[in-house]
Amino acid sequence: MTRLRIFLLTWLALCPIITFSQTKKNLVMKNTEAFKVSVSQQVLDDLKSRLQNTRWPGEAEGSGWHFGTSEAYLKDLVQYWLTSYDWRKQEAELNKYPQYIADVNGVKVHFQYIKGKGENSKPLILTHGWPDSYYRFHKIIPLLTEGEQSFDLVIPSTPGFGFSDKTALTTEAVGDLWKELMTVNLGYEKFYAAGGDMGMGVTKALASKYPGVVAGVHFTDIGYPMGQEDPATMTEAEKQFAQFVQQWWYSEGAYAMVHATKPQSLAYGLNDSPTGLAAWIVSFGNAGAPAEILEESFGGRDALLTNIMIYWVTQTIATSARMYKAEAVGQWSGAKPLEKSNVPAGLSLFPREAQFPKEWAERFVNVVSFRKMNKGGHFAALEVPDIFATELRNFFYSID
Repeated sequence: MTRLRIFLLTWLALCPIITFSQTKKNLVMKNTEAFKVSVSQQVLDDLKSRLQNTRWPGEAEGSGWHFGTSEAYLKDLVQYWLTSYDWRKQEAELNKYPQYIADVNGVKVHFQYIKGKGENSKPLILTHGWPDSYYRFHKIIPLLTEGEQSFDLVIPSTPGFGFSDKTALTTEAVGDLWKELMTVNLGYEKFYAAGGDMGMGVTKALASKYPGVVAGVHFTDIGYPMGQEDPATMTEAEKQFAQFVQQWWYSEGAYAMVHATKPQSLAYGLNDSPTGLAAWIVSFGNAGAPAEILEESFGGRDALLTNIMIYWVTQTIATSARMYKAEAVGQWSGAKPLEKSNVPAGLSLFPREAQFPKEWAERFVNVVSFRKMNKGGHFAALEVPDIFATELRNFFYSID
């Protein structure tokens, strides 16, 4: 056998391997640099001093959680924060996974990027909401990157949150950035997307505006009736949902009204007092979970504090709240609503989320899977990561 024939046979045998390798290599990150979380000791020392010098306001006798965050609970949490919580340990945990800063249309976007170990991993971008952060998805990373049905996970900090630029954008504008991040900076031709809370709005915008590159979307909530719907077009289940949302809004929605109208006034106190910041975030958590499982609903006490710490060390509580203002201005200015998406959509409705009916979701997205869970709440990825990861995997691997 001549050397030429040996070379040709060897080349042909290796063609699939070479092609696959080149496909992977084509995913070269553009305008992107590596990043690690590194908080100075000065910031941590200052935090300790502020916690120790908290001026407690006192609370009405027997008020518990009825007036907002319980002072008795908060004092216990702050004491733990001071004496037992280890930020350096959590910092190392955050840095276990590759992180980057990308320039996306002039906006600096921080994101984790973890390649799946399967041969044909699906690219999936996960978007958090408020008052959480990219840490929302920390526990599901190993669950979704192992095995053959794995994902290349992209987990950004929304602009205005965490380690991204301190700029507040609408959910639609963030969706535009995510499309650029996935297709231009990371080089994917098509990708999948999932999100909840503000991340729901981002994911919905991606599906509506970019059906050519978004192959499937997943949600844990899908938005709420805001009085703009014609009651004549609503089913009985939708009307009951609207009544529930209205009642919830009056009893628990003060945070959103403040964010949408006076975010700067609020920001001075929350950016100056870590105890105040914790009280505000914990108060929202208590709106969806009773006090006895509040920390569990955030994934545990350390997870709750790590989420709060990300806001504190980056000083982004102001810009994160300002996102509500950006959304409100967009609505008040008469911006045209996004059209219903035809991208395949899966919905996993957890029991402590607002229980929207399927027909409500069908107003906005192409529902091909609608499943009600028996455990979990607003932060399901932290509270019940196994269940949440299974939902994502089963849905996204069922639509191709």
